[in-house]
Amino acid sequence: MSSRYGFLGPTGTFTEMALRRCSQVAAAVDAERIPFASVDAALAALRAGDLEAAMVPIENSVEGGVSATLDALAGGEPLVVVGEQVVPITFVLAAPVGIALPDIRAVSTHPHAWAQVRGWMGAHLPDVEYLPAASTAAAAAGLAAERPAYQAAVCAPVAATNHGLTVLQEDIGDNSGAVTRFVLVARPGELPAPTGADKTSVVLFQREDHPGGLLELLEQFAARGINLTRIESRPNGGRLGDYCFSIDCEGHVNDERVGETLMGLKRVCADVRFLGSYPRADSVEAQVSAGTRDNDFTEARSWLRSLRSTSTP
Repeated sequence: MSSRYGFLGPTGTFTEMALRRCSQVAAAVDAERIPFASVDAALAALRAGDLEAAMVPIENSVEGGVSATLDALAGGEPLVVVGEQVVPITFVLAAPVGIALPDIRAVSTHPHAWAQVRGWMGAHLPDVEYLPAASTAAAAAGLAAERPAYQAAVCAPVAATNHGLTVLQEDIGDNSGAVTRFVLVARPGELPAPTGADKTSVVLFQREDHPGGLLELLEQFAARGINLTRIESRPNGGRLGDYCFSIDCEGHVNDERVGETLMGLKRVCADVRFLGSYPRADSVEAQVSAGTRDNDFTEARSWLRSLRSTSTP
Protein backbone atom coordinates (compact mmCIF):
# COMPACT_ATOMS: atom_id res chain seq x y z
CA MET A 1 0.00 0.00 0.00
CA SER A 2 1.12 3.58 -0.64
CA SER A 3 1.86 5.99 2.19
CA ARG A 4 -1.08 8.37 2.56
CA TYR A 5 -0.55 11.99 3.59
CA GLY A 6 -3.42 14.39 4.18
CA PHE A 7 -3.61 18.13 3.65
CA LEU A 8 -6.15 20.94 3.80
CA GLY A 9 -7.63 20.84 0.32
CA PRO A 10 -8.76 20.89 -2.33
CA THR A 11 -5.82 20.63 -4.74
CA GLY A 12 -4.12 23.98 -5.21
CA THR A 13 -3.96 25.18 -1.60
CA PHE A 14 -0.84 26.59 0.00
CA THR A 15 -1.06 23.61 2.35
CA GLU A 16 -0.57 21.23 -0.57
CA MET A 17 2.40 23.33 -1.63
CA ALA A 18 3.88 22.92 1.86
CA LEU A 19 3.29 19.16 1.73
CA ARG A 20 5.04 18.86 -1.63
CA ARG A 21 8.05 20.74 -0.22
CA CYS A 22 8.28 18.48 2.83
CA SER A 23 11.38 16.28 2.77
CA GLN A 24 9.73 13.55 4.89
CA VAL A 25 7.00 13.14 2.28
CA ALA A 26 9.33 13.54 -0.72
CA ALA A 27 11.41 10.64 0.62
CA ALA A 28 8.38 8.34 0.39
CA VAL A 29 8.41 7.33 -3.28
CA ASP A 30 4.91 5.87 -3.03
CA ALA A 31 3.40 8.89 -1.25
CA GLU A 32 -0.27 9.56 -1.95
CA ARG A 33 -1.53 13.06 -1.14
CA ILE A 34 -5.14 13.19 0.05
CA PRO A 35 -7.06 16.51 0.24
CA PHE A 36 -9.51 17.15 3.10
CA ALA A 37 -12.19 19.80 3.40
CA SER A 38 -11.03 20.99 6.83
CA VAL A 39 -8.22 20.75 9.35
CA ASP A 40 -10.50 18.76 11.68
CA ALA A 41 -11.28 16.24 8.93
CA ALA A 42 -7.59 15.73 8.11
CA LEU A 43 -6.61 15.22 11.76
CA ALA A 44 -9.59 12.92 12.37
CA ALA A 45 -8.39 10.70 9.52
CA LEU A 46 -4.90 10.75 11.02
CA ARG A 47 -6.21 9.75 14.47
CA ALA A 48 -8.22 6.95 12.86
CA GLY A 49 -5.03 5.51 11.34
CA ASP A 50 -5.98 6.30 7.73
CA LEU A 51 -2.94 8.54 7.19
CA GLU A 52 0.78 8.46 7.90
CA ALA A 53 0.71 12.20 8.63
CA ALA A 54 -1.17 15.38 7.78
CA MET A 55 0.01 18.86 6.79
CA VAL A 56 -2.02 21.70 8.31
CA PRO A 57 -1.55 25.48 8.66
CA ILE A 58 -0.73 26.69 12.16
CA GLU A 59 0.50 30.29 11.97
CA ASN A 60 0.47 33.25 9.61
CA SER A 61 2.83 36.21 9.82
CA VAL A 62 -0.08 38.64 9.38
CA GLU A 63 -3.10 37.05 11.04
CA GLY A 64 -1.38 34.97 13.71
CA GLY A 65 -2.34 31.47 14.82
CA VAL A 66 -4.80 29.27 12.94
CA SER A 67 -7.48 28.58 15.56
CA ALA A 68 -8.78 25.38 13.98
CA THR A 69 -5.35 23.77 14.14
CA LEU A 70 -4.45 25.06 17.61
CA ASP A 71 -7.73 23.80 19.08
CA ALA A 72 -7.58 20.44 17.31
CA LEU A 73 -4.08 19.77 18.66
CA ALA A 74 -4.94 20.96 22.19
CA GLY A 75 -7.75 18.41 22.58
CA GLY A 76 -8.68 14.93 21.46
CA GLU A 77 -6.39 11.95 21.08
CA PRO A 78 -2.76 13.17 21.30
CA LEU A 79 -0.87 13.98 18.11
CA VAL A 80 2.65 15.33 17.65
CA VAL A 81 4.35 17.71 15.23
CA VAL A 82 7.24 16.06 13.37
CA GLY A 83 8.18 18.83 10.93
CA GLU A 84 7.36 22.31 9.69
CA GLN A 85 7.38 24.26 6.44
CA VAL A 86 7.26 28.03 5.90
CA VAL A 87 5.71 29.08 2.58
CA PRO A 88 5.73 32.62 1.11
CA ILE A 89 2.17 33.65 0.33
CA THR A 90 1.18 35.29 -2.96
CA PHE A 91 -2.48 35.96 -3.72
CA VAL A 92 -4.26 36.68 -6.99
CA LEU A 93 -7.81 37.83 -7.71
CA ALA A 94 -9.27 35.26 -10.09
CA ALA A 95 -12.61 35.00 -11.89
CA PRO A 96 -14.29 32.97 -14.65
CA VAL A 97 -13.62 33.99 -18.23
CA GLY A 98 -15.69 37.06 -19.14
CA ILE A 99 -15.84 38.55 -15.63
CA ALA A 100 -14.14 41.94 -15.19
CA LEU A 101 -13.47 44.01 -12.06
CA PRO A 102 -16.67 46.12 -12.46
CA ASP A 103 -18.74 42.89 -12.51
CA ILE A 104 -17.59 41.73 -9.08
CA ARG A 105 -20.14 42.10 -6.26
CA ALA A 106 -18.90 39.31 -3.97
CA VAL A 107 -15.53 37.64 -3.37
CA SER A 108 -14.75 34.39 -1.56
CA THR A 109 -11.59 33.15 0.13
CA HIS A 110 -10.30 31.74 3.42
CA PRO A 111 -10.54 34.17 6.40
CA HIS A 112 -6.75 34.30 6.82
CA ALA A 113 -6.35 35.19 3.16
CA TRP A 114 -9.01 37.88 3.41
CA ALA A 115 -7.15 39.45 6.34
CA GLN A 116 -4.10 39.76 4.10
CA VAL A 117 -5.85 41.49 1.17
CA ARG A 118 -8.26 43.84 3.00
CA GLY A 119 -6.21 46.90 2.08
CA TRP A 120 -6.19 46.08 -1.62
CA MET A 121 -9.90 45.29 -1.57
CA GLY A 122 -10.70 48.52 0.24
CA ALA A 123 -8.81 50.50 -2.37
CA HIS A 124 -10.07 48.71 -5.50
CA LEU A 125 -13.36 46.98 -4.57
CA PRO A 126 -14.61 48.87 -1.50
CA ASP A 127 -18.24 47.73 -1.81
CA VAL A 128 -17.59 44.05 -2.46
CA GLU A 129 -19.19 41.43 -0.17
CA TYR A 130 -16.87 38.89 1.44
CA LEU A 131 -17.96 35.23 1.62
CA PRO A 132 -15.75 32.93 3.76
CA ALA A 133 -14.50 29.65 2.26
CA ALA A 134 -12.87 26.57 3.80
CA SER A 135 -9.69 27.32 1.85
CA THR A 136 -8.42 29.59 -0.91
CA ALA A 137 -8.52 26.68 -3.37
CA ALA A 138 -12.10 25.83 -2.34
CA ALA A 139 -13.08 29.41 -3.17
CA ALA A 140 -11.53 29.02 -6.63
CA ALA A 141 -13.22 25.66 -7.16
CA GLY A 142 -16.59 27.10 -6.13
CA LEU A 143 -16.61 29.38 -9.15
CA ALA A 144 -17.20 26.31 -11.31
CA ALA A 145 -20.68 25.89 -9.79
CA GLU A 146 -23.65 26.49 -12.06
CA ARG A 147 -24.71 29.70 -10.28
CA PRO A 148 -21.99 30.69 -7.78
CA ALA A 149 -22.89 33.21 -5.09
CA TYR A 150 -19.74 35.20 -5.85
CA GLN A 151 -17.92 36.36 -8.96
CA ALA A 152 -14.25 36.14 -7.93
CA ALA A 153 -11.89 34.36 -5.55
CA VAL A 154 -8.69 35.27 -3.76
CA CYS A 155 -6.40 32.28 -4.18
CA ALA A 156 -2.94 31.03 -5.06
CA PRO A 157 -1.89 31.36 -8.71
CA VAL A 158 -1.85 27.55 -9.07
CA ALA A 159 -5.48 27.30 -7.94
CA ALA A 160 -6.53 29.82 -10.60
CA THR A 161 -4.72 27.76 -13.23
CA ASN A 162 -6.16 24.46 -11.99
CA HIS A 163 -9.73 25.73 -12.29
CA GLY A 164 -9.36 27.58 -15.58
CA LEU A 165 -9.86 31.03 -14.09
CA THR A 166 -8.68 34.37 -15.41
CA VAL A 167 -6.27 36.26 -13.16
CA LEU A 168 -7.66 39.79 -12.91
CA GLN A 169 -4.90 41.06 -10.63
CA GLU A 170 -1.67 39.51 -9.40
CA ASP A 171 0.05 39.96 -6.04
CA ILE A 172 -2.82 41.64 -4.16
CA GLY A 173 -1.47 40.93 -0.67
CA ASP A 174 -1.04 43.91 1.63
CA ASN A 175 2.22 42.54 3.05
CA SER A 176 4.89 41.60 0.53
CA GLY A 177 6.81 39.47 3.04
CA ALA A 178 3.83 37.45 4.27
CA VAL A 179 4.45 33.78 5.02
CA THR A 180 2.42 30.95 6.50
CA ARG A 181 3.86 28.25 8.70
CA PHE A 182 2.59 24.71 8.24
CA VAL A 183 3.22 21.67 10.45
CA LEU A 184 3.39 18.00 9.58
CA VAL A 185 1.43 16.14 12.26
CA ALA A 186 1.64 12.42 13.07
CA ARG A 187 0.54 9.97 15.73
CA PRO A 188 2.91 9.70 18.71
CA GLY A 189 5.94 7.54 18.01
CA GLU A 190 9.65 7.99 17.51
CA LEU A 191 10.65 11.66 17.76
CA PRO A 192 12.84 13.37 15.15
CA ALA A 193 16.46 13.40 16.35
CA PRO A 194 17.89 16.66 17.74
CA THR A 195 19.63 18.84 15.15
CA GLY A 196 20.66 21.85 17.24
CA ALA A 197 18.09 23.89 15.31
CA ASP A 198 14.83 22.59 16.76
CA LYS A 199 11.50 23.67 18.20
CA THR A 200 9.38 22.12 20.91
CA SER A 201 5.62 22.73 21.10
CA VAL A 202 3.40 22.38 24.15
CA VAL A 203 -0.07 23.33 25.37
CA LEU A 204 -0.22 24.41 29.02
CA PHE A 205 -3.33 24.21 31.21
CA GLN A 206 -3.42 26.20 34.45
CA ARG A 207 -4.73 24.70 37.70
CA GLU A 208 -6.76 27.85 38.24
CA ASP A 209 -6.78 31.46 37.10
CA HIS A 210 -4.82 33.64 39.53
CA PRO A 211 -2.66 36.80 39.52
CA GLY A 212 0.76 36.03 38.05
CA GLY A 213 -0.39 32.67 36.66
CA LEU A 214 1.07 33.24 33.19
CA LEU A 215 4.25 34.69 34.68
CA GLU A 216 4.64 31.51 36.72
CA LEU A 217 4.59 29.48 33.51
CA LEU A 218 6.92 31.78 31.59
CA GLU A 219 9.47 31.79 34.43
CA GLN A 220 10.03 28.08 33.78
CA PHE A 221 11.38 28.97 30.32
CA ALA A 222 13.24 32.13 31.33
CA ALA A 223 15.07 30.51 34.24
CA ARG A 224 16.59 27.98 31.85
CA GLY A 225 17.45 30.41 29.06
CA ILE A 226 14.83 29.18 26.58
CA ASN A 227 13.49 31.58 23.96
CA LEU A 228 9.84 31.37 22.93
CA THR A 229 9.05 31.61 19.22
CA ARG A 230 5.26 31.72 19.63
CA ILE A 231 2.76 32.05 22.47
CA GLU A 232 -1.02 32.28 22.18
CA SER A 233 -3.93 31.90 24.55
CA ARG A 234 -6.93 29.82 23.56
CA PRO A 235 -10.24 29.42 25.46
CA ASN A 236 -10.72 26.05 27.11
CA GLY A 237 -14.27 25.88 25.81
CA GLY A 238 -15.91 26.07 29.21
CA ARG A 239 -16.26 29.06 31.47
CA LEU A 240 -15.50 32.52 30.07
CA GLY A 241 -11.99 33.51 31.14
CA ASP A 242 -10.54 29.97 31.27
CA TYR A 243 -7.62 29.73 28.86
CA CYS A 244 -4.82 27.38 27.91
CA PHE A 245 -1.54 28.56 26.38
CA SER A 246 -0.12 27.21 23.14
CA ILE A 247 3.66 27.71 23.06
CA ASP A 248 6.57 27.01 20.73
CA CYS A 249 10.07 27.31 22.13
CA GLU A 250 13.61 26.81 20.89
CA GLY A 251 15.24 23.45 21.60
CA HIS A 252 14.51 19.72 21.65
CA VAL A 253 13.01 17.63 24.44
CA ASN A 254 16.33 15.74 24.58
CA ASP A 255 18.14 18.97 25.48
CA GLU A 256 18.72 19.17 29.22
CA ARG A 257 17.35 22.72 29.49
CA VAL A 258 14.13 21.78 27.68
CA GLY A 259 13.68 18.61 29.72
CA GLU A 260 14.15 20.55 32.96
CA THR A 261 11.63 23.13 31.76
CA LEU A 262 9.02 20.49 30.97
CA MET A 263 9.47 18.98 34.43
CA GLY A 264 9.02 22.42 36.00
CA LEU A 265 5.87 23.00 33.96
CA LYS A 266 4.51 19.60 34.93
CA ARG A 267 4.85 20.61 38.59
CA VAL A 268 2.94 23.89 38.27
CA CYS A 269 0.35 23.09 35.56
CA ALA A 270 -2.85 21.10 35.73
CA ASP A 271 -1.73 19.45 32.50
CA VAL A 272 1.04 19.74 29.92
CA ARG A 273 0.29 18.46 26.44
CA PHE A 274 3.54 17.73 24.62
CA LEU A 275 3.12 18.41 20.89
CA GLY A 276 6.55 17.32 19.76
CA SER A 277 10.13 18.37 19.09
CA TYR A 278 11.13 18.81 15.44
CA PRO A 279 13.63 20.60 13.16
CA ARG A 280 13.08 24.30 12.48
CA ALA A 281 12.21 25.18 8.90
CA ASP A 282 14.78 27.99 8.87
CA SER A 283 17.55 25.80 10.39
CA VAL A 284 18.50 28.60 12.81
CA GLU A 285 20.40 27.14 15.77
CA ALA A 286 19.42 28.20 19.27
CA GLN A 287 21.76 30.55 21.12
CA VAL A 288 22.42 28.75 24.39
CA SER A 289 23.78 30.97 27.15
CA ALA A 290 26.31 29.97 29.79
CA GLY A 291 24.73 28.06 32.64
CA THR A 292 22.04 26.47 30.46
CA ARG A 293 24.10 24.11 28.30
CA ASP A 294 23.63 20.37 28.65
CA ASN A 295 26.88 19.90 30.58
CA ASP A 296 25.87 22.66 33.04
CA PHE A 297 22.76 20.68 34.00
CA THR A 298 24.55 17.32 34.18
CA GLU A 299 27.36 18.78 36.32
CA ALA A 300 24.85 20.42 38.66
CA ARG A 301 22.95 17.15 38.96
CA SER A 302 26.17 15.27 39.76
CA TRP A 303 27.06 17.86 42.38
CA LEU A 304 23.67 17.47 44.06
CA ARG A 305 24.00 13.69 43.94
CA SER A 306 27.35 13.94 45.71
CA LEU A 307 25.83 16.11 48.43
CA ARG A 308 23.01 13.67 49.01
CA SER A 309 25.38 10.74 49.22
CA THR A 310 27.56 12.41 51.89
CA SER A 311 26.89 11.01 55.34
CA THR A 312 25.92 13.54 57.99
CA PRO A 313 28.30 13.36 61.00
